[in-house]
Amino acid sequence: MTRAQRRALHELWPRYGIDAQGGLLQFEQLFGRRTPVYLEIGFGNGEALCELASAHPQSDYLGIEVYRPGVGSLLLKLEQRALTNVRVICADAAAALSHRIPCDSLDAIYLFFPDPWPKKRHHKRRLVQLDFLEQVTARLKPGGYFHVATDWEDYAAHVLAVAARVPALSNIAGRRRYASRPDYRCRTRFERRGQELGHSIRDLVFERRH
Repeated sequence: MTRAQRRALHELWPRYGIDAQGGLLQFEQLFGRRTPVYLEIGFGNGEALCELASAHPQSDYLGIEVYRPGVGSLLLKLEQRALTNVRVICADAAAALSHRIPCDSLDAIYLFFPDPWPKKRHHKRRLVQLDFLEQVTARLKPGGYFHVATDWEDYAAHVLAVAARVPALSNIAGRRRYASRPDYRCRTRFERRGQELGHSIRDLVFERRH
């Protein structure tokens, strides 16, 4: 952790941070207005989340990340851009979803370039599993979207297979098909690194039907 990240966690957390423990969040109270709310899970250094919040000041954003230096990096970006429409939870994603995010409350959930755990014996550690995806689906509003991006072909296929087992989710590109990259998803250093390695980038977007 850099000195700047440590300073951000100490000084900026009271402004942007949300305790991982506690009851369900009330977004209108949290942000002081009623707007669409979007969540990014595992935001890394916060590059994509910051770009989204900057481009859409009329909407509000939550970020969940367990890696403290990454949280510090995002806080620095929020301070530099004077953004007020982002709040951050530093915790395990499944626990934060379960304890802090109300059902039927989010307009979209983003999962950009999660750890692929490429070795077969580690596949059980992948974040996208059936129970996690059911949690995600329950927290979306009907008509809300779950958007995954990955540069690992095997993980993309894994997400398609797991999502097909959730009746309330519909693949907007069609059964077992990938979506085009939406304009709102900026190209991050993780994506550029994957492309440099010759990996194909896959976007998967699912809509909660009911």
